[in-house]
Amino acid sequence: MYILEHVGATASRFFVLCYRMYGYFVKCLGEFGHLYFYRRQIVEQFYSIGVGSLSLVCLVSAFSGMAVSIQMAYQMETYVPDYMVGSIVVRSVVLELAPILMGLVLAGRVGAGIASELGTMKVSEQVDALTSLGVDPVGYLMMPRFLAGLIMIPVLVVFSCLVSIATAFLLAMVKMGISEFNFIKGMKLDFMPYDVVVGMVKSVVYGGLITFIGSFVGLETEGGAQGVGRAATKAVVISSALILILDYFLTHAMLT
Repeated sequence: MYILEHVGATASRFFVLCYRMYGYFVKCLGEFGHLYFYRRQIVEQFYSIGVGSLSLVCLVSAFSGMAVSIQMAYQMETYVPDYMVGSIVVRSVVLELAPILMGLVLAGRVGAGIASELGTMKVSEQVDALTSLGVDPVGYLMMPRFLAGLIMIPVLVVFSCLVSIATAFLLAMVKMGISEFNFIKGMKLDFMPYDVVVGMVKSVVYGGLITFIGSFVGLETEGGAQGVGRAATKAVVISSALILILDYFLTHAMLT
């Protein structure tokens, strides 16, 4: 009996949470009609999410690109020509590695930051102060961050692809003796423009997901300083889990 009550209570909280998220999402989309009014907040979030994350993105992408290049060369050295390293590196980076790796990294950097910032505002009653002044917290706080995630995180993924491929290219020539001609030949061999479309669709979905979840969790924060810490953790966990889940469904829908 206790187990049934526990399961029922958990299911009830889950559906209430989904309903509240849906309400926030609809209100956030409705605030897109006031882009000019919130233009300053939008530009600030574009800079914070985009430029503020660029150094981290470049660092992670450089080492991930080199790691993929080494792994591909090691696995295929006895089976296929070395020019296939370039082909597999480019397609794996564009289709999967850059979107999902940047999604997970930025869930920690951007998602947790948004959740802790808005959570601090919520527990210190700054959000209530905005409401009392006639300012909609969803439009002022959530919408600019959501829009910045939709636009700037795909831009960061493009940078990630370029850096990963460039470092893989350099390492393949310097460390593994693969000629420039062979690597570029492999890059051209199997590359399809549709791969870029798939990678960009994934990055747009992940960008919106990270910023929306971070904003929602932040605006729902309760419990003082401990609540802010829990909100930051919850934002990262939920965003990372949903990114991995959605990655399967997006890949299945667009590549099969």
